[in-house]
Amino acid sequence: MSMAILIATAVASVRGLPAMAAYDWASIFLYVLPAILFMVPVALVAAELASGWKGGVFVWVKEAYGDQIGFFAIWQQWMQNVAWYPAQLAFFASALAYVFNPGLANSGLFTGLVILVVYWLSTLIATRGVDAFAKVGTWGFLVGTIVPAAGLIVFAVLFMVDGGKSQLAPIGDAEWFPKFTGLASIVLIVSNFLSYAGMEMNAVHVTNMRRPSIDFPKAIVLSVVLILFVFILPTLAISVAVEGSSVNLTQGVLQAFDVFFHRLGMPWGTAVMSLLIVIGILASVVTWIPGPSRGLLMVGKEGYLPPRLQGTNSRGMQVPIMMVQGLIVTAMAVLFAILPSVQSVFWILTAMAVQLYLLMYMVMFLAAMRLRRTHPEVKRGFRTPAMPVVGTVGFVASVAAFLLGFVEPSGNSDALPQVPYILLLVAGIIVLGVWPFVLYRFRKPEWKVEATPDHTHSDTSEQEA
Repeated sequence: MSMAILIATAVASVRGLPAMAAYDWASIFLYVLPAILFMVPVALVAAELASGWKGGVFVWVKEAYGDQIGFFAIWQQWMQNVAWYPAQLAFFASALAYVFNPGLANSGLFTGLVILVVYWLSTLIATRGVDAFAKVGTWGFLVGTIVPAAGLIVFAVLFMVDGGKSQLAPIGDAEWFPKFTGLASIVLIVSNFLSYAGMEMNAVHVTNMRRPSIDFPKAIVLSVVLILFVFILPTLAISVAVEGSSVNLTQGVLQAFDVFFHRLGMPWGTAVMSLLIVIGILASVVTWIPGPSRGLLMVGKEGYLPPRLQGTNSRGMQVPIMMVQGLIVTAMAVLFAILPSVQSVFWILTAMAVQLYLLMYMVMFLAAMRLRRTHPEVKRGFRTPAMPVVGTVGFVASVAAFLLGFVEPSGNSDALPQVPYILLLVAGIIVLGVWPFVLYRFRKPEWKVEATPDHTHSDTSEQEA
């Protein structure tokens, strides 16, 4: 149960619900398929790797394909978070606008300014140390994710009981599969890959389970049920309130609350829910800002980053890396101010984060299958059943999602023309993702300030004890 809740906490979020709400009952299919083809394989494969090798994705890939590819993998894992921050804070800006003036939610200038102010404030707080934010992150998840998600379900029921007209098709007329009109519709499945990304983070705890080979698969099943519950029911609740063609990618959750609360004579309720979402997102960003960059720092000290980027302050926080991270986020925030549509920029950054993360996942799946062949002697606390099948399904799904991610979904009413969309996405992926090869090419011996650990294999028996 504890492992299942850890996984659900890391994955579940209300930010991506509006994109699926436009697809009515077919949204269930759009959630379930990526869960089977991507979320479950990631969790199983990462659990085996974590129970056999210490050090996370860098060590896993390094053991299989060498340190350059390992550096590439950890870089993409960090960089996808950098692209994720402005998209997450754009959702924050929409929620904040509903507290004061809903009309500001469509303003690119307002969104960009909010991203800049909140991100740099969060970075300043993060430099003070992260110990105090463990509880903040937990309570932020409960306040900003669980309460709004449950609220959508409860108020949707009250709305219909009170006689409100549902925009959701009757079950008898329901279409359970989306109408695919070429790649532009298929790509909606891709948007859910980022919703399920990050499950490998909690795989490191698998060796702390009493019976990992038995209990971890149970935890996976339970977490999938919990995650789908958090995703599907609130999405359908949005569909009850807002017609599919009118759902806004950044404001959809609040659009639904607006309809529910006005029907129930509680128009002030939307501002309350907006404030809860704001608190939850702020706690999430403050917690995540120092997290992924910490892993990059540890790898960098082994000689993969210049000394200036390896610095820490008196509290041990990797300030130089966080500053670089902040400058990239600043550049992305400017896009909201200069491009005509907040929704289009939101989608581009979301897709960019997905693409960067999928590059890491492709390499991770290949590494897991290769290590089964090249290092069968390494003791694993958990072994993925049918590894060739699970690994291949995960790899193929990641490749397909990566390719389809270059097509903008038809659900975005403010979509950019296809060619500029592709060019922006490709440029972003290259600019953000090419640096591990550049740094590796020009690295120097004096960059290495910490010795590489002699033993990268996990001592499962010791950890279980």
